[in-house]
Amino acid sequence: MLMTSCVAESSFAYPTVKERMPSIVARVADTAFRSKSWIKEKYGEDGSHDLKSLAGCVSKLRNEMMTGKVLVPIHDGRSDVQLWNDYLKEVTERDGEEPAWFISPWLYVECYMYRRIQEGVEKCHVLHKFDVFMEQKQKALLDSAQAILILLNYLMTVVNDLDSGETTNTHKLFKQLMQISLWGNKCDLSISGGQDNAQTSCPLDQVNKLREFVLRDDLEQVWQHLSCKAPCRVDIVLDNAGFELVTDLCLAEFLMSAKLASSVHLHAKAFPWFVSDVTKDDLDYTFQHFMQNNSMAMDMFVKRWKERLEDGSWTFEVHEFWTSPFPYCDMKKYMPDLYTELGNSSLIIFKGDLNYRKLVGDRNWPTTTPFEESLCGFHPAPLCALRTLKADLVTGLEEGQAEKVKKQDKHWMINGNWAVAVYCEKIVQ
Repeated sequence: MLMTSCVAESSFAYPTVKERMPSIVARVADTAFRSKSWIKEKYGEDGSHDLKSLAGCVSKLRNEMMTGKVLVPIHDGRSDVQLWNDYLKEVTERDGEEPAWFISPWLYVECYMYRRIQEGVEKCHVLHKFDVFMEQKQKALLDSAQAILILLNYLMTVVNDLDSGETTNTHKLFKQLMQISLWGNKCDLSISGGQDNAQTSCPLDQVNKLREFVLRDDLEQVWQHLSCKAPCRVDIVLDNAGFELVTDLCLAEFLMSAKLASSVHLHAKAFPWFVSDVTKDDLDYTFQHFMQNNSMAMDMFVKRWKERLEDGSWTFEVHEFWTSPFPYCDMKKYMPDLYTELGNSSLIIFKGDLNYRKLVGDRNWPTTTPFEESLCGFHPAPLCALRTLKADLVTGLEEGQAEKVKKQDKHWMINGNWAVAVYCEKIVQ
């Protein structure tokens, strides 16, 4: 039985738990401190009291992390509290000891950290909807403005040609938009510890330059499957807000305009998660940003995308499973309703590193393990994972490929410069 990735000193998980995660928590405390003026002006003394409470919660959390304490139950009013606390008991009974920061599986403790940050927010009286990562996400979006504008202007031309019935190479465009969405995943604030990480280069040029860094490319198989099913339901399990979200919305628009999709279901997080993961507020802010700019493309697409959400051809959905500690092979066990719902899709596109880690159970697989095998029985529908590598695990590579790449780039598994676009068509209802 393969072990899940634990916090061994030789692993990427160790500096993540020891340095990067405490740094993220420290930035939350800093955000609370720098928000004092506008919070007090807007919410009065109640807001000031909430900020002190939040700062105290995250400071306590950081101390527990730095000193390797055991994980403790969560106490707030969210509907998932029992789920988290029951799982804490389950892990304790399974392992014969209480989970702790430096001895428990990396995926579990990292997810737990973000849930504990949210616990501090949930305990607030007037700031219970405060997004502690909002400032960083919004800055990343604004800093990517030029790249977003280039992409939207290009998509406007593509969509206008499709709408007018002009002959277009749908096959080529599909692969291009999928690759743009793939490389949009480089913009991940949880990997940079919340430091600036915006898209500043031309995304269209980037696709051509980065093609050689895609270690496995199953997009032709995805195309063959989708073109046979079209038009059909497509689900996109989102990752980061900012530029990446825009690339995902552009992909969803292309799928609809090219009549490859009859509907697109967008899956997001119920609360702020892994610094930059998408919430409904992030979608709203993106639309607001579009409306405030003097851009024909932004105006066109914000109207078009709002109409799609209103008429139901797009849906924007949240489910507490996406902010749980579970790998996706446990979805049928813990959240069978979501597994059944995903079974209605003809293609599920999973974005980003965390989704990939959860797909493969965050286990120490040999890199040549078939992707289908590494899914550990998670087969609700045909699925594709678009991921730039930011954690030291990957499957589906050829014999000798990992060793070859390591000679070229010793940090290839964790620096986000290499990618995979993998596909599995197996279905198990």
